[in-house]
Amino acid sequence: MNGDDPVDGSPMGDPDAERIYNAVREEMGRVLIGNESAIEHLTIALFTRGHVLLEGVPGVAKTTLANLFARVTGLDYNRIQMTPDILPADITGTHVYRESRGTFELQRGPIFANMVVADEINRATPKTQSALLEAMQERRVTIEGETLALPTPFMVVATQNPIEMEGVFELPEAQRDRFQFKLTVDLPGRGDERELLERFDDDPDLGPETVDQVVAVSDFLAARETVSEVYVAEPIKEYVLDLVAATRDHPDVTHGASPRASLAFLDGAKARAAIHGREYVIPDDVKALTESILAHRLVLSTDADLSDVAPADVVADVVDSVTPPGAEAIELQPVSDGGTNRE
Repeated sequence: MNGDDPVDGSPMGDPDAERIYNAVREEMGRVLIGNESAIEHLTIALFTRGHVLLEGVPGVAKTTLANLFARVTGLDYNRIQMTPDILPADITGTHVYRESRGTFELQRGPIFANMVVADEINRATPKTQSALLEAMQERRVTIEGETLALPTPFMVVATQNPIEMEGVFELPEAQRDRFQFKLTVDLPGRGDERELLERFDDDPDLGPETVDQVVAVSDFLAARETVSEVYVAEPIKEYVLDLVAATRDHPDVTHGASPRASLAFLDGAKARAAIHGREYVIPDDVKALTESILAHRLVLSTDADLSDVAPADVVADVVDSVTPPGAEAIELQPVSDGGTNRE
């Protein structure tokens, strides 16, 4: 699929982040039920060059979620089924000898796509998982000494199953920290599952192939400029720093969030403000991202592990312990029409 040519033949042509998000959410909602938070986070990640880790039991549509997002946004999409025997070269590519020509030819791996879905990433060995590190951070790969740039935009969406205990390799801290967000895809409620049954009863072929591309990749790239210009007041920045610092001082945490988490808050809050139609960040933008940014970055103490303390519980405790800035503390930023940025 060509990223600049939607299925209907006409790009949206509108770099407004809010309209892009609403179009994506509405089209994905034709198939998905009850996953609005995941759609929001994927949109934010694409606007801010982030990567997403999806965790959930089998059958909750983790891979379908990523596939749908790629289709409605026009992203070139590759899926890699991670297994213990997969090698780094199977991801990045290698040089293949062509006997008819007598030369070696570069065979690019599936990492060369706008969206790469690493399905069941924790089934791959640490050596293979590390093949994603350079790609996720540097947006390039090195194949036998040759460094190659990856497409723009580029994002990795990885999935993992939390109930598997055998034949899996836990992601190392450095790998987890590369993911801007970690989302838990829960089982649907009874009402949502009933609606799912009704939809598939009416249309058994309902799936990613049935949705339309509603936005061009070029619109996303243009909207990134708007997102980057969203105003962040000094008290909001202090609030972010307080939250991250609180994870490092928490008694149940051995290693708290890194500065990369602070940057994830800054970028993510800007994008969330933009897709909700604001030119400035409010504390709720930061709060909405706390668990997805912080939980997977925390290394809990041994006592906390033995006491079955969950990272999400620590994050909730951190949020409760840090007072957000009030509206009166957020400086007003002038906008082009001569008004202010307060709603």
